[in-house]
Amino acid sequence: MDKFPITVGGYARLIEELKALKTVERPAIIQAIAEARELGDLSENAEYHAARERQSFIEGRIMELEDKMARADIIDISKLSGNTIKFGAKVKLIDEDTEEEISYQIVGEYEADLKLGLISIISPLARALIGKAKGDYIEVVIPKGTRAYEVLSVSYE
Repeated sequence: MDKFPITVGGYARLIEELKALKTVERPAIIQAIAEARELGDLSENAEYHAARERQSFIEGRIMELEDKMARADIIDISKLSGNTIKFGAKVKLIDEDTEEEISYQIVGEYEADLKLGLISIISPLARALIGKAKGDYIEVVIPKGTRAYEVLSVSYE
């Protein structure tokens, strides 16, 4: 049972999803199954089979979330500080090729969401950033080739 790092916010999102599954989704699917049973022959009842399939997905996701929560190593980023990049750091970078500024926060693998600027600690970019500080340069090999970045700032907010 390996522990994995997660931020307080990431853990809160796991709790919210689990709560919604148990208090909203699970009761709704139980009701849908009951209604589908009333329609008669279950062997040719598409609504029943779809509801049972959805129930299976919901129960599987509940078990997955409970497992993640049991293994989570919750890290409160507000208690972190320093000049070097580590888990939880909010990093502002400049792409050396395009001069584009980008910002990321290094988070646990289960809470990563590139659209929100949250990158997994196990991603190639995060691994290259760990231990670096403002003013450092890094090169990262990504599927599209090699990218070079300069670290503009590091913060723990």
